[in-house]
Amino acid sequence: MSSCMCGSGREFDDCCAPFLAGAPAPTAEALMRSRYSAYTLGQFDHIERTDAPEARADFNRAEVERSAVGTTWLGLKVVRVVGGGVDDQTGQVEFIFRYQQHGKIHAQHELSHFRYDDGLWWYESSDMNPKSPPVRVEKVGRNDPCACGSGKKAKKCCGARSEG
Repeated sequence: MSSCMCGSGREFDDCCAPFLAGAPAPTAEALMRSRYSAYTLGQFDHIERTDAPEARADFNRAEVERSAVGTTWLGLKVVRVVGGGVDDQTGQVEFIFRYQQHGKIHAQHELSHFRYDDGLWWYESSDMNPKSPPVRVEKVGRNDPCACGSGKKAKKCCGARSEG
């Protein structure tokens, strides 16, 4: 037995192997990890088989096979998972994978979208280099009530400068 290339820390036979053999993935994350493993192993039938019909039209098998030549896969890191569980209808998996191609090391950051339909998880699309939503910062004035809820003015509570 060997460790699964998807980075789950589990053995390959107990992780991605059943999905590559045709078993349905129970979650969007499991499907995404199995798709990464399929790329590393050159099992492009799995990639094509798990594409949603609308995504399948964009899959260029010849191009994928050509780009795989000389590629060494260096690892996968799942950054964030939204939905995609056993009771969900949609899911998103954000991840970064690294690879070496033509002597250079590259990293790719993606946010993949999945949907559950007819008892199966399907890959729909990916956004490359996804951006986080902007963080909204509200300025608290010195005479505004303190955000901690003490009822004091900010300047007399958490906004007070320590003097030393």
